[in-house]
Amino acid sequence: MSRPPFAIGLTGGIGSGKSTVAEMFAARGASIIDTDLIAHGMTAPNGAAMPAIVAGFGPEFADASGAMDRARMRALVFNDAGAKARLEAILHPRIRDAALAEAAAASGSYVIYAVPLLVESATWRARVSRVLAVDCDEEVQIARVMARNNLPEAQVRAIMAAQASRQQRLAAADDVIVNNAGIAELEAQVERLHALYLQIRW
Repeated sequence: MSRPPFAIGLTGGIGSGKSTVAEMFAARGASIIDTDLIAHGMTAPNGAAMPAIVAGFGPEFADASGAMDRARMRALVFNDAGAKARLEAILHPRIRDAALAEAAAASGSYVIYAVPLLVESATWRARVSRVLAVDCDEEVQIARVMARNNLPEAQVRAIMAAQASRQQRLAAADDVIVNNAGIAELEAQVERLHALYLQIRW
């Protein structure tokens, strides 16, 4: 069996609070499989994707340590749809296989795949039982990312524009967590959904 019978796909835009929500579910016994962490491992020094990246893009896309030069790659794929597709063709199958292997070994009460691009990926949507979107007002989202990443507003808006829209995520979601207020409100929503998932997981 490639995954447990009940898996949630967790998604949300940059700055929405996906990581915080994932940590709250983990504290309640869910197994969290973070595709961003998997991707970082694959593009780290001696990462599984690095030989294909160097072969496909050239040695200048690896830094002195042997990791992917993220700044150089980000600048390339942000302006070149063909390069973006080539990078995704290298990374996405490897990330998917690693995530499914983690899920097969998971011991939590259910699995949550944290997938930023879940809405854009028909493959991921077909592999989960429900989609959970973390949502917040766009102005809240922008302020969080500007403060966290020390980025100008125009760059944050450009990143957001490259992702699925808020409306697309909400349309794809079975469940929504609204993260405009404080931790207490967030905990209450997570607790409610955790109880639901335990009830319907089989």
